[in-house]
Formats: sequence, structure tokens, C-alpha cells
Amino acid sequence: MAVKDYYKVEGDTITRVNKFCPKCGPGVFLSEHKNRNACGKCGYTEFKN
Repeated sequence: MAVKDYYKVEGDTITRVNKFCPKCGPGVFLSEHKNRNACGKCGYTEFKN
């Protein structure tokens, strides 16, 4: 996945597509899986309901 895939540009605004990792901070995104969001750097995982 390229960096351009992590952001969406709408007019003059830029929004993040994925969430940042709460442990690693801004700049490290959580990857989206079928049943969870996970950080590839520290291993932090949020399970979806």
C-alpha cells in the first residue's frame, strides 16, 4: 500500500483513511483486517464487534 492510499483529498482538506496507533502515535497507521485493526510496529490490536 502506498502512502497516497492512507489519505483522501477532498477540495482543500486532507483526511486520514485509517486510524493512528494509540501506542506509537501519529504517523503509524493501524491496518484493517476482517475482524480487527492491528499495528504492524508494536502489535497493538483492536478487535471489531
